[in-house]
This record gives sequence, structure tokens and C-alpha cells, in this order.
Amino acid sequence: MSDKKEYNAENIKVLEGLEGVRKRPAMYIGSTGKEGLHHLVYEIVDNSVDEAMAGVCDTITVTLNADGSVSVEDNGRGMPVDKHPVYKVSAMEVIVTKLHAGGKFDKGSYAVSGGLHGVGISVVAALSKKMRVEVKREGKIYMQEYKIGTPQKEVEVIGKYDGKETGTKVTFMPDDTIFSTTTFDFNYLSTRFREIAFLNAGLKIIFIDAREKEKKEEFHFAGGILEFVKWLNRTKQSLHSKPVYFKKEAEGLGIEVAIQYNDSYNDNIQSFVNTINTIEGGTHVAGFKTALTRVINDYAEKKGIIKKGEKLEGDDVREGLTAVISTKVKEPQFEGQTKTKLGNSEIKGIMDSATTAALGEFFEENPTVANTIAKKASEALRAREAAKKAKELVRRKNALGGGGLPGKLADCSSKKAEETELYIVEGQSAGGTAKGARDRECQAILPLRGKILNVEKSNPAKALASEEIANLMTAIGTGVGDGFKMEELRYGKIIIMTDADVDGAHIKTLLLTLFYRYTPHLIEAGHVFVAVPPLFKLRKGQKDVYVYNEEELKKALKDTSGKPEVSRFKGLGEMNDEQLWDTTMNPKTRILKQVSIEDAVEADETLSVLMGDAVEPRRKFIEENAKMAEVDL
Repeated sequence: MSDKKEYNAENIKVLEGLEGVRKRPAMYIGSTGKEGLHHLVYEIVDNSVDEAMAGVCDTITVTLNADGSVSVEDNGRGMPVDKHPVYKVSAMEVIVTKLHAGGKFDKGSYAVSGGLHGVGISVVAALSKKMRVEVKREGKIYMQEYKIGTPQKEVEVIGKYDGKETGTKVTFMPDDTIFSTTTFDFNYLSTRFREIAFLNAGLKIIFIDAREKEKKEEFHFAGGILEFVKWLNRTKQSLHSKPVYFKKEAEGLGIEVAIQYNDSYNDNIQSFVNTINTIEGGTHVAGFKTALTRVINDYAEKKGIIKKGEKLEGDDVREGLTAVISTKVKEPQFEGQTKTKLGNSEIKGIMDSATTAALGEFFEENPTVANTIAKKASEALRAREAAKKAKELVRRKNALGGGGLPGKLADCSSKKAEETELYIVEGQSAGGTAKGARDRECQAILPLRGKILNVEKSNPAKALASEEIANLMTAIGTGVGDGFKMEELRYGKIIIMTDADVDGAHIKTLLLTLFYRYTPHLIEAGHVFVAVPPLFKLRKGQKDVYVYNEEELKKALKDTSGKPEVSRFKGLGEMNDEQLWDTTMNPKTRILKQVSIEDAVEADETLSVLMGDAVEPRRKFIEENAKMAEVDL
């Protein structure tokens, strides 16, 4: 660690008071469900990470306590505790109780930072039944407690210590009147802490679960994102053992990039700004992509790997790419409060120039790796051309062109995407029932003929030439890859409706793999859903009751007098039009599950393990997770 910079009360700037957080918590943390609950932990941890990025902290310990609270402790400088020059109370109290208060607004305290820019800890305090902050500074231990963001008394000294160590410890208990769940998920948090440790080489994060049987994990990666990119590729076959790596400082922007190609047909770009995962990318990713395409094109043409006049497209050079892009930005501008997309326009050009120079230099010094990458891209170009021809052939004769294929679309009459729905249905029988049951004004039906291709194991040429996939993508209208256009989306909701059995679950997984690999923006924008059909029907007299899982069945049988007749639906095709409408398609009574990407790193890894070629990782995953399996997703 470097010499500790001065960090006192005068460094704390306040923009506004604490108001409205409890009334509209989703504005600050995204939701009041699982995602928002875990966001509280991230906000406190991000403050400690900011200390690490400032070079004054190298260890963070996170503990899930037995009483349901969470503690985050670091060995940073410790929150300032001296009196604030304006507010005349301890700076600790100002930081915790006032929105937009913190050292991040004082450029001398932090060069770069993550978190919610001074909102984080005060929002956590406002949404916690109780919070306790302890600070070690100058040989004393200071403490203050809060209830729903209100200090219970002034900051007090609760002890002394020998030694030079400093730091902050925050313990909070989330408010169960705000959150739908207050149970923290160890694995969910582990994934984020692993990312943070990869992105901050040398930082150690100790994660302890003390709730039942104690679990402990330590994340510490001296190699930083070089190790990260190898870790991301661990379930795949890499094409070059030495990753492409560069680190630069350009016009105030810190840039660190690691690249390694594998033999898959998909790309996996993980981008971060000040350790915040920008899952929607942004200007830093756009600049990187532009440079990557240009440099590989120039190299491939220069070495005769592609013919003169041929051009590699973005999809070609990114086939099989795994990349980690980590940027440090002094004044990041994010689109949206939860920071999923970077908006600073100037960063695209800076990133483009820096990446072009660094990649060009790496390729000249590592011709074997450069040739491998360029040849992979040229093969993708040939496959794309073949796919284009095959796709055009299918499109000319597909259902939408009037060819009358078995899987043809039964469209709805409305053309307004915001009010229309596309049901993707398993099989002709269920498709026929769905067509009879639907609301023709706003619900379209596309039956599938059997299981679609597993795109995880197929190159784009084969995948996009598949008749079923071509029909589906044409019906949706957005295109795929670089050609994706959200404005061309024909349906506001794309709903996967399959049988509640193992085959149905497999088809569902194949479709989700297709959407994640070829149209991830549809998932990110909340357009993809899974329909939940009933598993059982209980009949007593003339009254039918539908239940959706085994637990519901037990409860229904317990609550129903007499012995009702119980029948299990083997498939959607067993229902008549009225039953399917009442249980699965009527917006007033149906259950839909919206598909989301909680963590892009974990999503990519899970799909690679479950749908890829490697058998051993899949066997291990099944053994570890078999008990959690549900057929009725």
C-alpha cells in the first residue's frame, strides 16, 4: 500500500439531505427483492474497494452474521470522525445520514470510485432496522449506531488500541418491512467478490458465512484480470495459452484489458468501470470493439489470411473471444442509477486509440498468437457467408413468406409492439390449442417442430441456417449480433411456453441459450418471459382448481374437504382451449416469469457448462445442484 493520504472532515462535501429513500427504495437500489437486498452489501463493499483503489487498503472481510445482519470491515484509512466544518457533528454521522455526502466529491480524497457516488451508505442506513459503524483511527475506536438512518446518540469512543492499523467496520440489518426477502445468498455474493478481487490485483477479500455451518472463502489474485480471463475460459479450450494483455493510462483514463480466444462460437466481453460491472457495455466497450475489428482486419490482410478487398466484421473477430475490460474513470457518466452502461462520449475515442496501439504492438511481438486469432476470424467470415446464403434460402421459403411450413406463425392483428405477445410453443398439438385459446388481437403463436439446435455447440452458419431458428428470429424481427435493432422488435413480450416436464425444461433451456447468445439485449431489456403452466387439476363436483407445483397440491388437498379428483397434465396439448387460456395465457390469471441476467459472468459460465462439449464440468455441476432441480421452472 502507498502512504496514506490525508482524509478528514473538510474532505466531506454534502449535496442534499436524506429524503425519500424509504418511500422509493427501487430508485436507489433497483428493487426491493433479492437483487436490491444484495445491492446493499455491494454499496458498503464498494466503499472499501474505493479505499483499495486509492492504495490505502488491501484486505476486506465480509461476514454474514447468525442474526441475519452483514458486517463489512476494511483496513483503509477509517471514516473521518472529527467535526464537520458546516454541520458541526462528526463527519461519520454526516457520511451515514446525508445523501450525496462523502469523500468522492473531494478530488483529493479519491481519484476514482465506484458505488453510488455518496448515496451508498446513507441508503443502506435508511433501509436498515439498525446499523453500527466502528472506526479505528489514531489509536481510538469510534462507534455510532443508527435506526432507519437516524443516529441513536453522538459518536463515542468505545476503546483504544495499540498499533498503526486503521479501518472501518459497518454492520447492518436490512429492514424486513421494505424487502420481500432478507436472506442473503452466499453464492450470489461470492461471484461479485471474486470479480472485485480479480479487478483489483493484490486485494484480499475474506468472505465468511456464520449463519449455520460456517463457510469461508478467500479471493486474492496477484495476476488480476490476466487470471480473470483464464478463469472465465476454464471450461473451454483456449486457442493460445498466453492471453493478450495491456495496461495504459491515456488522457486521465486508466485502461486494463485481457483477451484470450477459445474454440467456441460465442463471445464473452466482461466490462467494468471503477470495478462496477457495466453489463450493457457503453462507450468503453464500443471503442474496444472498433479497435479490435480494425487491427485484426489490418493484420489479416497484411499477412494474406484474408483476400484483398475482404472485410472481417465485428462478429467475425469476436467469435470465440473472451475479454475483460477494466477502466478507471474520474468522472463516469452512467445511463441509469444502477450503472449498467457507461455514457461518457469522449471515452470511445480514447479507448479506440489506446487499444489500437496496444493490440498492434502485441501482434507484432507475438505473431503466433496473432496468426491464431486472425485465422479464427477468417474462418468465422467464411462461416458467416455460408450462413447468409443458407439463411436467405430458408427465408425465401419459410412460413412468413407463405410457404406453409408446419411451424408457421399465427400472427396477431395489432402491430403495436408494446401491447403484443409472441408465444413460442412446443409442438403442433399445443400450438393448435394455443391458437384456439389466444386473444387474436395481441397474442401471436409460433409452434416449434421438436427441439431447436443447441447453439452452444453449433457455429453461427449452422445455427442461423436452421429452419426453426430462422423462423423464430424472423418472427421476432430484431436480427442478431451486430445487426440487432431493438426498434424492429415486433412483440413486447416473447413468451416461452413448454410442457412442465423434463423435455419441456430442455426445450426451454435451448431457447434461453439461443436468446442469451444471439439476442442478449432482449433479455436485458426485459422482453423474454417463461410461461408457467399448471401441473395438476383438482375437480370437486363441477369446480376445477389448478395448481402449479407439488407444494401447492399438498396445500390444496389439505384445504379441500372430501376427496377431489386429481389429474396431472402431461402436456399443454392435453388442455382444451378454455383451460389453456384460464391457466396460462389470460393476463389476469396467468403466471409469467421474467428472464433476467443477474450476473453475466455466472450466466456465461453456466451455459458453457450445461450446454457445451466438456462433460466433466457438467457432471460436477449436476452432482452439486441436483437437489435444487425443479422441473416446473
